[in-house]
Amino acid sequence: SDQISAMSSAQLASLTTDQTEALTTVQIATLTTAQAAALETDDVVGLNSAQFAALNSVHIAALTTDQIAALTTAQMTALEPDDLATLRTSQIAALTTAQASALTTAQIAALTTSQIAALETSDLLVLKTSQIRALTSNQAAVLSTTQVAILTTAQVTALDTEDLAALKTSQIRALTTAQAAVLTTAQVAALTTAQVAALETVDLAALKTSQ
Repeated sequence: SDQISAMSSAQLASLTTDQTEALTTVQIATLTTAQAAALETDDVVGLNSAQFAALNSVHIAALTTDQIAALTTAQMTALEPDDLATLRTSQIAALTTAQASALTTAQIAALTTSQIAALETSDLLVLKTSQIRALTSNQAAVLSTTQVAILTTAQVTALDTEDLAALKTSQIRALTTAQAAVLTTAQVAALTTAQVAALETVDLAALKTSQ
């Protein structure tokens, strides 16, 4: 590990993929942030789950957007929720749809509001209902009107009543007629008077008598 920590970023970047894959978890844990950022994208992707899990939050935050986008789904799920929460918004925006879909519910719940707002609409669209249910009220409240409008009907019905009640009136107005039509009776009952007043006329008309 002393040999690795003594290497310059340029020297570390010159390691072959085979050499990087041979690093122990102890050696990886001793990397400086500059060394972690200097790893070639192929080398980062070549790390197994144990090696990747040895990276700390500072290492993860130092990864480039290209490195983030190249991570395997196994590597993404190996990230500790607290480590994921340290990613910059540019790194979150770099996530692929496959990576977003693979996030655990604990990882979703750990995302900061800034990170939630930075999610690409294509990434939000592929989230499973279990992942949507993992959103906190604070996270739901920062979704952009564009993000709200692209949610599938299954995702809308998966929103907790507390999350729905936390939506701003501008977010409520962004709901499509199809989304309004699938709101559960519990979700409709949880709406505030201000939210009900913010519903578009066509959305109100789409509500079933059971709602």
